[in-house]
This record gives sequence, C-alpha cells and structure tokens, in this order.
Amino acid sequence: MQSPSPAGILVLVAVLAAATAFGWWRRRHDGRLRAVRKCPSDAAPHRATLTALGVRPGERTLVQFSAPVCAPCRAARRVLADVAARLDGVTVLEVGVDEHLDAARELDVWRTPTVLVVDGAGRVVRRAAGVPDRDELIAALTAGAAR
Repeated sequence: MQSPSPAGILVLVAVLAAATAFGWWRRRHDGRLRAVRKCPSDAAPHRATLTALGVRPGERTLVQFSAPVCAPCRAARRVLADVAARLDGVTVLEVGVDEHLDAARELDVWRTPTVLVVDGAGRVVRRAAGVPDRDELIAALTAGAAR
C-alpha cells in the first residue's frame, strides 16, 4: 500500500476547508429574511403574477414556493401557519414550483422553500430562501414593513 502524496493531502484539506466554509455561510444565511430592492419604474412589478397565484389586493400575504419532495418545506409550512395564526390579516399561500414554474422563474425562486412577504399593495417586500425564522417574520409583518 502506498502512502498518500503531500499534494493529495493538500487537495483533500483544501476541499474540506471549502466545504466547511460553504456550509457555515449557508447555515448563517438560510432562512434569513432579506429586503427586496424597490423598483423605481413600477410600484409592484410582479403584481400580475402574484394575483394569478392567488394573492389578493389589500392583504398581507406569505407566499411559500415548495415542492413535493422538499423536506424543509413542511417545516416552513408550520412556521408560516403559526405566524398567520398569531397575526390578524395575514394570509398564507403555498405554491408548487412544479405547477407554476414560469411564476417561480419570474419571481427569482431558485430553491425550495422560498418565502415571499407581500404587502397589501402587492409588492414583495421581504424574501427568505429556506425555513424562515418565526420571530423575524412576525417582526417584519408587525413593523409595517409588509403593510
């Protein structure tokens, strides 16, 4: 049996370090709500798409994009249901990416679950990829960020 070469060990260490750094980064960003940049040309550029998905004007809505094989989607569904039960006037809408692929592409959804916070004017004001934090969602919805 040959002993491993120093170059092979170095490559292995580099790959493990890169994988660890990526895992750490992803864990820190997964499920974090982030503000959506406002488009100056239109108050709600995706209003027609959101309306077609079932978002009603005047309601604050949590839109979850999910897939049948997505295990974290079940956890996100529970978080969103809990938030909607705690706050008045918040609606939850679950959208299957397999049935609404064009809408997912237009709304820049690249993984499931992705949660969009839509204000009463039909604007996406916050979004999270992954299971969102319950307290962060409640704070965003009660602070007027999604009204």
